[in-house]
Amino acid sequence: MKKNVVLSLLGLVLLVSAVAVFNMACAEKSSNRADIARKRVTPVLNSFLEPCGARVGSPVFLRAVKEDSVLELWVKPDKSECYMLAKRYPIAAWSGKLGPKEKEGDRQTPEGFYEVEPSGLNPRSNYHLSFNIGYPNAYDRSLNRTGSFIMVHGRDVSIGCLAMTDSGIEEIYTMVEQALVHGQKNVPVQIYPFVPTPARLSEEKDSPHAAFWADMARAWDWTERTRTPARVKAVNGRLVVVEQ
Repeated sequence: MKKNVVLSLLGLVLLVSAVAVFNMACAEKSSNRADIARKRVTPVLNSFLEPCGARVGSPVFLRAVKEDSVLELWVKPDKSECYMLAKRYPIAAWSGKLGPKEKEGDRQTPEGFYEVEPSGLNPRSNYHLSFNIGYPNAYDRSLNRTGSFIMVHGRDVSIGCLAMTDSGIEEIYTMVEQALVHGQKNVPVQIYPFVPTPARLSEEKDSPHAAFWADMARAWDWTERTRTPARVKAVNGRLVVVEQ
């Protein structure tokens, strides 16, 4: 009897140990995912960035257009005050409809002006790689908008996030991560409903979001004119571009 109990306890200990080793191996594999991706994509990225005076580690910002399902990577070359549009990536999935995210659980992809902080990087994401864009921002909070964990990630599925292909997120994540590692304090992520041309805004003049989209259009025009990410602030429920 005692022998059976001892054998049972020994088996339990071995099982627990095996599970612990397995979990540690999985965690190590996950933590290495960003490193593996970086090593794979850095030569490819540098091959087209270096002739323009930029590289992996240069300052970046991201601009997305929901209607076109496109995310743009903008990079700031050395010895330049302006950014260049380096690459466009297809957005594999976004959710909801045109218009801002307003509350937790509405499955709506946000629109507005956000920032990725170093703490927002997630190399162990269940969605390959991901980073948090910082929703809700100050403007959202001024309108009592709620929500959390809005990410740019891989895996092609979305319930409010911007989902990219795994190959796309590897390049985007590497550029964002290395910009932060090399001293950029945060990486702007700007999400537009559509390209806000006068004609397109006119089509939406009766939308409840028309004023918000008109404010966003001024930020778009700033970037097109200056080739820099527009900075905005909330003033009495409206977005105002901060002259830099």
